[in-house]
Amino acid sequence: MKITTLQVVFAALVASGQGVAAAGDGLPFHWPHGEQAAVSLAYDDALDSQLDHAIPTLDKYGLKGSFYLQLSNPAVDKRMADWRAAARNGHELGNHSLFHQCSLKAPGHGWVQPHRDLDTTSVAQMLDQVTVANTMLYAIDGKRERTYTVPCGDTLAAGADYLAAIAPSFVAIKVGGEAVTPSMQTLNLKAVGVYAPEGLSGQQLIALVRQAAAQGTMVNFTFHGVGGDYITTSAAAHEELVQYLAANKQRYWTDTFLNIMTYVKTQRGDH
Repeated sequence: MKITTLQVVFAALVASGQGVAAAGDGLPFHWPHGEQAAVSLAYDDALDSQLDHAIPTLDKYGLKGSFYLQLSNPAVDKRMADWRAAARNGHELGNHSLFHQCSLKAPGHGWVQPHRDLDTTSVAQMLDQVTVANTMLYAIDGKRERTYTVPCGDTLAAGADYLAAIAPSFVAIKVGGEAVTPSMQTLNLKAVGVYAPEGLSGQQLIALVRQAAAQGTMVNFTFHGVGGDYITTSAAAHEELVQYLAANKQRYWTDTFLNIMTYVKTQRGDH
């Protein structure tokens, strides 16, 4: 393959982090301050370990995360003051539905309670549930703009895709998929792929960040337990990742998912 002078210059800019990155499909995509990639650190289900370990680590290194609250989780009620403090400190509170409806028939989903089975929940019921969750989140943090993470990545409510019904309520929606976004130019903001790590080392997490930089796109982590609870990442591995990102802010833009997606919409000129 013949390499043009433009390609050489473009590659040099990417390597130096001077304001332009490959969007994954050969088209240029510019991150805010010349970073090579964006990083979203997100946390699902409103778990105690996130308040006890994840948020203190993020605050220690001056980074912001996105916390997707299952509003029926007792940790929301019992630790409301902590969630409000996190929001005041710049962390995003996202919508993860009221009851975490998932498909009971999906492989490995024997834990799903029958009354929270997405297979027997209608699209209209999911729309109601998500709308009420947005109202509850507004009562917690006073904000209206919101993003959503699909519980379990399951999108079929009683056999019908419910994302189209809820999409107008959100800046962006996350579903299951790969950690590293293939292309910023063609990314569907209402179906953004995410990855839920479990048991990975800090170096393995950092390797995914470096992959995103090589592609000039973004990496979307969706953690659950941090140093406890379930689908757990150790507190040490999580801190190693956060410390690395804080030490390399010129290369990686780490921010809330809402801020990153709002920027992407503006950069692409989405309407």
